[in-house]
Amino acid sequence: MTPTELKNKIRDIPDFPKKGIVFRDITPLLSDVKSFQGVIDALAKRAVGKSIDYVVGVESRGFIFAAALAYRIDTGFIPVRKKGKLPYKTETVEYALEYGTDVLEIHQDAVHPGSRVLVVDDLLATGGTAKATCDLVEKSGASVQEIDFVIELSDLRGRDKLKGYEIFSLVQY
Repeated sequence: MTPTELKNKIRDIPDFPKKGIVFRDITPLLSDVKSFQGVIDALAKRAVGKSIDYVVGVESRGFIFAAALAYRIDTGFIPVRKKGKLPYKTETVEYALEYGTDVLEIHQDAVHPGSRVLVVDDLLATGGTAKATCDLVEKSGASVQEIDFVIELSDLRGRDKLKGYEIFSLVQY
């Protein structure tokens, strides 16, 4: 699947959720089996030779791709969620948003020290959520081998917050 073919499956929704924002809607991509398989296959190809132990997905659309990828590359899937959504003991990290802060959590026993982790999310915007996710993984003593995204909004410069990590995105806007 080429980037152009993939972009044709991502619908632009102007002024959503607020005026001036162009929302990238992935639901057409998800409903097209060949496109969804193409995304998972492309991400799986990136994981070859990296000896990944876990795929960590970021709430909520990151779960869709991370869980399918974990199944495809025969590893465990670990969810990172917003505060208060995980039922067991958690590690937390607070991170800055454009206006305010937010908190992400991971189960304390989810990632083991020395594990090799692939972080997956649907979208790279400012990089704050991805960086917080990497901080959670590393707090557990594991290492982030790569961070993969389906979509990257290049003008928001999310890569700047993720210096030192290997980053991959399938399409850029």
